[in-house]
Amino acid sequence: MALRGWKRLLLLGRQSTFAKAWRSRRGSPSLRWKRCCHWSISKSLDPEVRAFLEENTEVTSSGNLTPEIRLRLLTPRCRFWREKPDLWPYGDPFWAIYWPGGQALSRYILDNPRVVKGRSVLDLGSGCGATAIAAVMSGASQVLANDIDPIAGMAMILNCELNHLNPFPITIKNIINSEAGNWDLIVLGDMFYDEQLADGLHHWLRKCIRIQQTEVLIGDPGRHQFLSHSIHSQLHKVIEYSLPEYTRQENNGLTSSIVWSYQPSNSLESC
Repeated sequence: MALRGWKRLLLLGRQSTFAKAWRSRRGSPSLRWKRCCHWSISKSLDPEVRAFLEENTEVTSSGNLTPEIRLRLLTPRCRFWREKPDLWPYGDPFWAIYWPGGQALSRYILDNPRVVKGRSVLDLGSGCGATAIAAVMSGASQVLANDIDPIAGMAMILNCELNHLNPFPITIKNIINSEAGNWDLIVLGDMFYDEQLADGLHHWLRKCIRIQQTEVLIGDPGRHQFLSHSIHSQLHKVIEYSLPEYTRQENNGLTSSIVWSYQPSNSLESC
């Protein structure tokens, strides 16, 4: 099965399992690594996993909105573009696809460094780490990347190396519904693919705004689950980007992606 079929499977068939992991306070199984909140980069590089990822991904900076950022992704030249999904040994590789919402957020941050310069940034559901990388490139004072998949954490380390950056802190703990952290800005892309997860995000983000006055930016290409959720009525469009042809083809013909500012009218009320 080609990755295009695999990608459709990730979006339609397996997303419920992934969403359940996000909804759980425990997150996902840690595979080869012990569960932890923040991990030391130098002590977390599993040589076997690193070798596998380097062999089975391609370094690319084309076909997306941010040619300044080099990433290890699954592309048509990779073995697993053609292999059956079940042969991938480390769980569904959501991180190996540069999703349109993340592309829009990263492009916006690179073009508008004032948004993050000198500020603390949490990249929620970071995946390949592109938006966190964009924040570092644009002068953020502190960046934390969060993804419940520990293999995504490994990929982020490799992608930091590709872009000549010191790896930022990474947490693989599910922080949704945790206490509101003291972040100046939270960014998240392509996270509204499940109603219960979306409800949890809505509540938690609203709490972060109410308690910490956190700014929230959301990237999404206009998927039905996002547009139909109640959070959509509390968003303000910041900018819309036309997607490159390659990204359009790999996302069922979606033509653009939007950065939204989340400004709930009831942010000062008890949540």
